[in-house]
Amino acid sequence: MLTIPQVIEEIGVPRATFYRWRSRRIGPRSIKLPNGAVRIRRSELDRWLNSLEESA
Repeated sequence: MLTIPQVIEEIGVPRATFYRWRSRRIGPRSIKLPNGAVRIRRSELDRWLNSLEESA
């Protein structure tokens, strides 16, 4: 599972953009852990990127 800093580094967007996508539910689905940390599964990030490729 990836942290938000790892995801934004990989896809090359500012942190604010990622959080805006997350609030609008247009970014990759994330998981909120019991300790409050947010993680994104690698498979979910790959699925989301593939869906962008198909719509481009």
